[in-house]
Amino acid sequence: MKRIFGIAAWIVVAVLGAGALGSIALHRGEPLNATWFVVAAVCCYLVAYRLYSAFVAAKILALDDTRATPCELHDDGRDFVPTNKWVLFGHHFAAIAGPGPLVGPTLAAQFGYLPGTLWLIAGAAFAGCVQDFVILFCSIRRDGKSVGQMAREEVSERGGFIAQLAVLAIMTILLAVIGLVVVNALKSSPWATFTLAMTIPIALLLGVYLRFVRPGRVLEASIMGVALVLFVVVAGQWVADSPSWSRVFTLGGVTLAFAIIAYGFTASALPVWLLLAPRDYLSAFIKAGAIFSLAAGILFVRPQVLMPPLTRFVDGTGPVFAGKIFPFCFITIACGAISGFHSLISSGTTPKMILRESHARFIGYGAMLLESFVGVMAMVAACAMPPGVYFAINSPPSIVGGAGASAAATISGWGYPLQAQTMTDLAHKVGEITLWNRAGGAPSLAVGMAQIFSSTIGGERLLSIWYHFAIMFEALFILTVLDAGTRVGRFMVQDLGGRVWKPFGRTGWMPGILVSSAVIVALWGYFLYQGVVDPLGGINSLWPLFGISNQLLAAVALVVATTILMKMGRLRWIWVTLLPMAWLVTITMTASYQKIFDGDPRIGFLAYAKALAAQIAAGKIPVEKIAETQRLIFNQRLDAAVTAVLAIMILVLIVEAAVDWYSILSRRKESMLHESPYIATRWAANFSGVAHGDD
Repeated sequence: MKRIFGIAAWIVVAVLGAGALGSIALHRGEPLNATWFVVAAVCCYLVAYRLYSAFVAAKILALDDTRATPCELHDDGRDFVPTNKWVLFGHHFAAIAGPGPLVGPTLAAQFGYLPGTLWLIAGAAFAGCVQDFVILFCSIRRDGKSVGQMAREEVSERGGFIAQLAVLAIMTILLAVIGLVVVNALKSSPWATFTLAMTIPIALLLGVYLRFVRPGRVLEASIMGVALVLFVVVAGQWVADSPSWSRVFTLGGVTLAFAIIAYGFTASALPVWLLLAPRDYLSAFIKAGAIFSLAAGILFVRPQVLMPPLTRFVDGTGPVFAGKIFPFCFITIACGAISGFHSLISSGTTPKMILRESHARFIGYGAMLLESFVGVMAMVAACAMPPGVYFAINSPPSIVGGAGASAAATISGWGYPLQAQTMTDLAHKVGEITLWNRAGGAPSLAVGMAQIFSSTIGGERLLSIWYHFAIMFEALFILTVLDAGTRVGRFMVQDLGGRVWKPFGRTGWMPGILVSSAVIVALWGYFLYQGVVDPLGGINSLWPLFGISNQLLAAVALVVATTILMKMGRLRWIWVTLLPMAWLVTITMTASYQKIFDGDPRIGFLAYAKALAAQIAAGKIPVEKIAETQRLIFNQRLDAAVTAVLAIMILVLIVEAAVDWYSILSRRKESMLHESPYIATRWAANFSGVAHGDD
């Protein structure tokens, strides 16, 4: 009877999810209620976790809880630490959840709500979650080795080296785009700049508190930290209203870029307990609280989705970024559906802390589902505002003709009515000087979140508080990845440098730490500066490059996963990783080709460089702007070269893997699996690990 009731309950969930998805896909005419998005996402995620992840766990990976995991075999109290699965789930989610699920769906909303929402849900269930789950399992079976190390062992030595270089290059682009999103969110906003700046001394205070005052009191420190963060959100209004203090915190894009570069270097070089760890504690609480509050707010307020299911910009002429719906919708969504960056967390860090192989399903598959849910909530927040307001915030001045009446006329001409006074009033309500041309996704997402939150609590009088809370939430979300990613990049630089000179590879050697930190920060800092001074807003060129890089890294991870499954004898189920890999290779290679060779200057890097050179030759560029324009030409050509090199490296890795697959299938080569030997666990079945995985 219990089994029949359970089956009936899952049938109801599946039917409800299918009905909600159908409403989203087929609804036309009147605005759609946002509640359907929450219902569709939650029901689809529940069914995917209950059925598809269970199928992968049982039929393909054959998880074995009698097998000792790396944290049992190598417990050192530092890197290999037995950790309760709920605590580890929080650590893992905090590490993987960066700007992608917030910014990607917000930018992709220019195509309409339908394509992005469908890809967020389906892409996560069948691609992103599978990648994270399988790579985590593979790393557990190999003592916590990274994707690059597994590629070297399972594919080839050359393939592994290529993978390591590709990962470093991709990390550089990823961190640059993360920094650009923060710059665009804080530019000319003293309230937001003050609030985010104050989170740094708060994190330092918590680090000292946990280290020397009350060691191990994580919850106590986190409550104190959250209270201080909420206080500085409110205090930011006082700063913005003060003529003298507002001047101090009203910063331009270039100044903010150099401030973030300096922060990245400091975060990479400082001890992890002083800044990185306490920031993780703060962001984990705020991330989870804000997202679930947003979902609850949507269910309570039930806002209308005002953006149409498909806009006129599916043809590639979008003002936010140029490019047709295929491949650029998938490239732009990126992390909300599948993220190559996650493979770096699922290999080498999380597997060192996991207690049982069965926990990999909950942590690997489950955390990615939660990140996808973040993406759906971001899509709803972006699409719930009037489309004219959305395009006014996210379009660069070179596309809409500046700000004010001329920009409003341009946007209204696209079929999305807008009055200039609407933007003036909205900026005043949220406590900003202006909301025109705030490209990058973060400001428009904050406006959408603030409107939903204020409809729940406080009304318009608290709209400015909610807006700056949302900006702080986004920036904390993003900076968690910036400082952690910079540290990971520093390890990569030291590892590669250690091949040339061994002392440089010692992670505890301070000169090596400082030099490698400077190298990785200089790499992503250059691309960040390039994006800040770009007349098209930076996001138009850098976000597609970020998406391509991220999805290429996911393709690397799936190549490694497919090779390992083939060696495990799972040929019958090889499509589980092979199909997502083939799809990613298709969209990334198509996008790479278009970004390099397309004749539209807003799409093709080389076409844009050629157009700028023609303007110089025709004397259309003022003398004082020639040097800046020549730098832009160089940067566009550099972007084209970076895209080409990344694509070629991935193609070489795929060829290396294909040769290996052919040798295995034709039995010309012995299928050698580089798993660690089986050792039975000594832990009892109910052993739950330690309370604090990082103490």
